[in-house]
Amino acid sequence: MKKTDFSIPSLGECKIQSPIMLSETHGDLIANYVTDNEFIRYNLEASMGEVGEPLTHADLIEKAGPRQKIYFSPNYVHAAIATCGGLCPGINDVIRAIVRCLWTRYGVRRISGIKFGYKGFISEYGFSPIQLTPEVVNGIHKTGGSFLGTSRGGGTRVTEIVDGIEQMNINMVFFIGGDGTQKGALEVSKEIERRYLKISVIGIPKTIDNDLSFIQKSFGFDTAIAKATESVAAANMEASSQINGIGLVKLMGRESGFIATHTAIACHEAHFVLIPEVRFELGGENGFLKLLEKKLVENGYALIVAAEGAGQHLMNIEEGTDASGNKKLADIGLFLKKEITDYFDKIGMHINLKYIDPSYQIRSSIAAPIDSVYCERLGNNAVHAAMSGKTRTLIGLVNNKFVHLPIEQIVSERKHVNPESSLWRDALDATGQPTTMI
Repeated sequence: MKKTDFSIPSLGECKIQSPIMLSETHGDLIANYVTDNEFIRYNLEASMGEVGEPLTHADLIEKAGPRQKIYFSPNYVHAAIATCGGLCPGINDVIRAIVRCLWTRYGVRRISGIKFGYKGFISEYGFSPIQLTPEVVNGIHKTGGSFLGTSRGGGTRVTEIVDGIEQMNINMVFFIGGDGTQKGALEVSKEIERRYLKISVIGIPKTIDNDLSFIQKSFGFDTAIAKATESVAAANMEASSQINGIGLVKLMGRESGFIATHTAIACHEAHFVLIPEVRFELGGENGFLKLLEKKLVENGYALIVAAEGAGQHLMNIEEGTDASGNKKLADIGLFLKKEITDYFDKIGMHINLKYIDPSYQIRSSIAAPIDSVYCERLGNNAVHAAMSGKTRTLIGLVNNKFVHLPIEQIVSERKHVNPESSLWRDALDATGQPTTMI
């Protein structure tokens, strides 16, 4: 089994005293600096009597936080922030946290907001950066979307992006985005290294699908669950108020069904949850349509939650990828709506089906308080990492600790719902659906 290397690249030795005055002593009621020799274990599982091998960078993840010695002199820092990909609750909270930490904790006075993602670095688009101060960003967390604007694509034009970074004399860049964004950030950092430039590249995990490997959760995920449960509650009310009512809700989740799975557990109202990781069939005695019919007979109504990437094997899929490099998907919501309607027409059973797709409403929501806290702490730790010369690094939560993770490892694979896990088992308990629908 291939082991992961959690070691973190650095731009060089840190020689400058941090302007943040913290403590090195425990018990003096003053927050402490974090050292590069502080780690957490990635795998917490163990067996009684087990004797392990010496711990290495395959087992230990570096803790995030302010260092006593930093790499960059704050007076000479020009920081840039870019948001890329789709919308997600909490983007503005992260922007606000980064700006405030740079300005108030480190005294950095040059902070540029890059317009519309990677395209904002490329001269042909003509997007001028926004100069960011605490006054500019103080209220942006009260609205959804991205204060800086976002776009898909552009991350493959690495040479032009680094040309833009170099021309603006930027020496630290914060990329807020998901898998595609962080793959772009990785290539940007490699090009920076090829040019022998001392520029820190830091990633902040923005993917509403929660599909970035190793991290506990990406920001916006908790808000997505809260908003998704509202849509499911509405569908449940519609379905339960009709004769043979069926509520069908399509949620985000291209390759990973975390939102649908967590929503099904949270609402306790869904009878079926369909995700990309668990195949199902429509026909046959054990197929989805027959089980749906049985549920209507037994219960009088039924509620279905489907992730957008579920059931792709049942449909004709258009070849190609979108601007972010994601494989194009067929629409499982409209497909199921038609198949369900045709099936019950065929057997002569009256139904009343209501279909809800709240995807864009959820993506553009204001962050819930739990996400606002997470975003603030992600932004702060991203600044601490950059100021101490970390690069090619993503800030994340692992085992309830904020840590530095190598972007190269994060983007090497996506995180999926494990059908053999306790999470999926609990989802089956919440819905009552059978273990398999094949």
